[in-house]
Amino acid sequence: MLIGFALFLGFWYLAVDVWKLPRFAQLPGPDAVIKEWFNRNPAYGISIFTPEYYVDIWVSVRRVAIGFALATALGIPLGLFLGWSKTFREFVFPVFELLRPIPILAWVPLAIVMFRGLETPVIFLTFLASFYATALNTMLGVESIDETYFRAAQCLGARRAQIFFHVVVPGAMPFIFTGLQISMGVAWFSLVAAEMVSGKYGLGYLIMNSYTDVQYPTIVIGMITLGLVGYATSALVRAVGNSLMEWHVRELALGEAA
Repeated sequence: MLIGFALFLGFWYLAVDVWKLPRFAQLPGPDAVIKEWFNRNPAYGISIFTPEYYVDIWVSVRRVAIGFALATALGIPLGLFLGWSKTFREFVFPVFELLRPIPILAWVPLAIVMFRGLETPVIFLTFLASFYATALNTMLGVESIDETYFRAAQCLGARRAQIFFHVVVPGAMPFIFTGLQISMGVAWFSLVAAEMVSGKYGLGYLIMNSYTDVQYPTIVIGMITLGLVGYATSALVRAVGNSLMEWHVRELALGEAA
């Protein structure tokens, strides 16, 4: 990991500050970004010592948390029913697949029209992209369950509701948490796009505003911060998933041992 980061920073330094490649001529080097990021009196007003920096981080994290929570609460049940009920899937899935490929930026005008203020449209756009990823992966998780488990439960006298809660939900859990990790990443993608277009405050707004004001070091600071916060939130989802699926880890270990 350390070697990978060293190679990345080394290429960045050589391309900008040493070789001065044409495509990198206007970009700030790592030295300029680090000096600005850790400066008590930053030239462009944003560093780890300025309160505005943490306001932008907090606003973005809050928006992602709300959008991700809504996507999880609605996407998982929808995905379970899409995979579990053929009749429900025939009614809903064509509409789902029609809407899913529409880019988030295409929803921006409608989001602004449908929702008042600056906050709600951004949260809606964050929710939308995350919702599709969660629901689709949950549906695939249900479809991946071995038919033998359903037959065994029916032979033991399990009712349809018992099969759903004791076979379908646990069987889809690995796919659900894989989908949630993807969903978290997609939420950050859509959040930045939404904040650039219609947001006020937040890391996406910071990046776009810095571009308008020709503050290139601040753009890179915002991008690196997005990467760090996004990595931390995805790691949190992964840790929760691992703690709730210890049975799955043991099952994989037994399978490898066999």
